[in-house]
Amino acid sequence: MPRRTPRNALDRMRTPRGFHGFLKGASLCALVADLLSPLAPATAADTDAPAASAAPAAADDHCGARCSDILPPGQNGNATLAQILLNQAFGTQPAHAEDQLGPYANLATGYTGLTDEKINTFFNDASFGVPEGQVASTLRPAGRDDVTIVRDKRTGVPHITGTTRYGTEFGAGYAAAQDRLWLMDLFRHVGRGQLTPFAGGAPANQGLEQQFWRSAPYTEAELEAQIESAAAKAGERGKLALADVDAYLDGVNAYIDASDKGRYFPGEYVLTGHKDAITNAGTIAHFERTDLIALASVIGSLFGSGGGGEVANALSLLAAQEKYGVAEGTKVWESFRQRNDPEAVLTQQGGSFPYLTKPDDPRGSALPDPGSVEAEPLVHDRTGSAAASHATGASATAADAALSSARRGMSNALVVSGEHTASGHPVAVFGPQTGYFAPQLLMLQEIQGPGISARGASFAGLSMYVELGRGQDYAWSATTSGQDIIDTYAVELCQDDHHYLYRGRCTPMEKIERKNAWKPTVADGTAAGSYTMRVWRTKYGPVQYRATVDGKKVAYTSLRSSYLHEADSIIGFQMLNDPEYLNGPERFRSAVQNINYTFNWFYADSEHTAYYNSGDNPVRADGVDADFPVRAEAAYEWRDWDPAANTARYTPPAAHPQSVDQDYYVSWNNKQARDYTTAPWGNGSVHRGNLLDDRVKKLVAEGGVTRAALVKAMAEAGLADLRAEDVVPDLLKVIESAPVTDPAAKTAVDRLEAWIAAGGLRTETSAGSKKYTHADAVRTLDAWWPLLVKAAFEPGLGTDLYTAFTRNLPVDESPSAAHGPTGAHAGSAFQYGWWSYVDKDIRSVLGEPVKGPLARAYCGGGDLAACRDTLLTTLKEAAGRTPAQVYPGDENCSAGDQWCADSVIHRTLGGIKHGGISWQNRPTYQQVVEFTSHR
Repeated sequence: MPRRTPRNALDRMRTPRGFHGFLKGASLCALVADLLSPLAPATAADTDAPAASAAPAAADDHCGARCSDILPPGQNGNATLAQILLNQAFGTQPAHAEDQLGPYANLATGYTGLTDEKINTFFNDASFGVPEGQVASTLRPAGRDDVTIVRDKRTGVPHITGTTRYGTEFGAGYAAAQDRLWLMDLFRHVGRGQLTPFAGGAPANQGLEQQFWRSAPYTEAELEAQIESAAAKAGERGKLALADVDAYLDGVNAYIDASDKGRYFPGEYVLTGHKDAITNAGTIAHFERTDLIALASVIGSLFGSGGGGEVANALSLLAAQEKYGVAEGTKVWESFRQRNDPEAVLTQQGGSFPYLTKPDDPRGSALPDPGSVEAEPLVHDRTGSAAASHATGASATAADAALSSARRGMSNALVVSGEHTASGHPVAVFGPQTGYFAPQLLMLQEIQGPGISARGASFAGLSMYVELGRGQDYAWSATTSGQDIIDTYAVELCQDDHHYLYRGRCTPMEKIERKNAWKPTVADGTAAGSYTMRVWRTKYGPVQYRATVDGKKVAYTSLRSSYLHEADSIIGFQMLNDPEYLNGPERFRSAVQNINYTFNWFYADSEHTAYYNSGDNPVRADGVDADFPVRAEAAYEWRDWDPAANTARYTPPAAHPQSVDQDYYVSWNNKQARDYTTAPWGNGSVHRGNLLDDRVKKLVAEGGVTRAALVKAMAEAGLADLRAEDVVPDLLKVIESAPVTDPAAKTAVDRLEAWIAAGGLRTETSAGSKKYTHADAVRTLDAWWPLLVKAAFEPGLGTDLYTAFTRNLPVDESPSAAHGPTGAHAGSAFQYGWWSYVDKDIRSVLGEPVKGPLARAYCGGGDLAACRDTLLTTLKEAAGRTPAQVYPGDENCSAGDQWCADSVIHRTLGGIKHGGISWQNRPTYQQVVEFTSHR
């Protein structure tokens, strides 16, 4: 069937190049003039708000003007069609779309002269309320008299004040839709695996819906049942949560109706063909309870579901055993796995919290037969553009590029007890690193009403409560913890490939399908297409792989403790927002115990600090090694597991890492506590958590810590090259164990030493210069690291085992490493890499003491002279590589542009785009808090 010829310029622009790349080309200018008149209203707040002279009185605030926060690029994540066209044609920004981006970016060069008085040059004042004279608008949504939404002039953040609980939550929903309606709509479709019918069949859209739906292939009935089940378990609080959800949804839907009638709805609805800019035909579907669970499943999958990877672990173990034999291969594998490395930086500094330690005599392991593992296909029956040769690989690649930064780079925290601060009150600098998107996944808000008093950030569409922020006299935040709540079971097949043995009976698998079709995307040449996503589910979770074990056919499934429980955490967040409930660190711990996702939680008030690691950690059967697939038999199931409800016995709260008033806490996704095994590889002697720990430990030793000092420690760590600070000095010790006579090598060594002496930071020569101070040294290390790792380890491990280990843990994750887990321009860096392996191996070569060493020596076979030759050879090769070779360029940067290759760029999830900023490795949303009094 031939493509339909577009009627006019507007028709050509209706469908975007994937939801993350809306508009491009000269046709924009022609459209602007035509479309400004019918879609002129600038913002919903401006359109709906009557004049106001003052904000409602602020709630009790014990922060004493010492609470600050920041969330780039800006609060306003909705834009009309006219605003989108102006942005694309001329770069203009809607009000409050990027006014937090500049202050956030400027900290990279401004932190060195920071004082407490200057903090709000780089952050927002996060005090409750809006000062008189700073009120930008006041709105009583839908004409209600029990709630008011006030927005401030500086940031446009909504301050929601209600006199009834219903009105308060109605206002929260209305404000969320004002700021993030398009994003909320996108992600309710992502969570259902139905993004392509909604936003088009671009590869990024295909990849996203495939990525998330595979792990949470829920039916509509299951989505509805989850929120009802969560409420039923929590008694009166559960009833209240359900009422809050319904009121919140009423507010969202009231805004949808108002914006539709007033024609100031997000312009992306026109560009994707859901609304007509001229006639206003088309609809924006109301939100329902099930939409919130679909949203929650995406957020939980991104940030709160540690574990999995057992099949990859098994494959690398088999490769090690093939190389060295079973006994020695297992020893080598364990030394790279670093389950419980004695040199790892810890968040909880005292005590032992055993979790998933290696059993002495593993039982029930189901390792695959060599060469038998095949991934379970998800996509079937492709037609049209989905059947194009690029579709399969391109969709996965585009998905990773769009959201892997959120999934991988996750948050940090620095908290110092009052015993070590200048004021005698605890100081905290903390926040989640949720990636950089436009609009942002998170949004700021203040909510004040019966039983609610908080300001902070919440995920768009789940903002009935503040999820990370501050209350009247306390603040809290989280980092992703990564402990293992996902297991892989090997179900033995019977009868055919879609029946399996369940407790002795041959049982049919359940087939869950999504049949998605999309319309032509004329703007970028993507034609109509369709495909079917198919997941086979068992009692032990969805099928991920097929293999044989001891010659018998099996399916490897993935069972997650939070599966079918995406809404359970709502009660914990409700408690965190309740000033009558949360009155100190013990109540804080009780609240976050209700959060079933895997997070590290941090707390500070004027007197105390606290830490707690949350998550429903299932109790495994005795002898089960959760690092590998397990046989799907009753003897190896989670204790007290109920497959119908997916509930089990969980480790008790006392077994989770936790403490109150430790001297200081740091967390950057490092190991939580001694003997507490986390799922990710790489928690060894060198971790990016060391960048925080070294600096905060020094501040605490000196005493008199201030807010500014702690921000400076965070900011400097966020500019540090982990390799330069913690590994390169030992590499240079090896190289300089004999005179360096080669001129090229000597020049490279001198440059690296000068850079390290200056701090090993990736910093600009001056603000806005877009040139690094030690550009040649940075380029040399970026080129050298992957070369030296491969040259040092592959000869000893062999190609097969080296490759298998790199699948468990990538070699490098520098800011410019587009090939790494976070992709390019993601900000988050140095979370995943072979830093610890190189560090331990090089120290062994130098004859220095190493706790928890690798099982064998690798660089030069352990010989100092041979290792030196390896390092010198690779260093010379790296130093000879041109900037264009090291930084090959992409759609955002020219080849050889080092600064641009590192730069942070907000990935567009709508029609508004923003420019890049200088690299910083720091939380996306961040608080700086120091409370001066307590209730």
